Amino acid sequence: MLWYVSYGSNMHAGRLRYYLDGGAPPGALRTCPGCRDASPPRRVLPHCLPGGVYFATESETWTGGRAFYDPALPGAAAARAYLVTPGQFSDIAAQEMYREPGEDLDLTEVLAHGRQELGPGRYETLLYVGERDGFPVLTFTAPWSAADVVKNPPAPAYLRMLASGLAEGHGWTPERIGAYLAALPGAAGVWSAEAIAGLVMNGERRS
Repeated sequence: MLWYVSYGSNMHAGRLRYYLDGGAPPGALRTCPGCRDASPPRRVLPHCLPGGVYFATESETWTGGRAFYDPALPGAAAARAYLVTPGQFSDIAAQEMYREPGEDLDLTEVLAHGRQELGPGRYETLLYVGERDGFPVLTFTAPWSAADVVKNPPAPAYLRMLASGLAEGHGWTPERIGAYLAALPGAAGVWSAEAIAGLVMNGERRS
């Protein structure tokens, strides 16, 4: 078993279910094929990663910028940890890379050296970021650093998904969520904390 740590839309457990079961989440433009093993995670815990999150590139699923993790950024990145099998992690990673799931990743390099690049694109770099309760903690991000890429603000639907994950996983208020997301590079100066908090509260009223 290992911990898959998400700092993006998969912080929302319902969003992650689409990677496990397959299907298109509300507001998304792409359909997920699903994992070979659709079993729910054995455990789900709030988590924090040393470093920070920024928004860049253009999401084919949500439009707008995607969230990426850079351990060199100051601060801490709010995240959520899912205890899954290596096969499930491999299939989730494949879907994030827009590849077909179905093949187990060889995690020897990332567990030995802390980093493994599977390709040049988004989410194709695996990172080993410690252990928790005796299991390795893994996430994935882009091969570049936050300083090396043009930032792109996230779309409202994507922010709502991140906000839902932060509320669900960390129990944060809309105001705290707004302050956190609005300060991230790519969102800063484009989205205000108040506007993001409004997205959260409007979503709560609709549900």
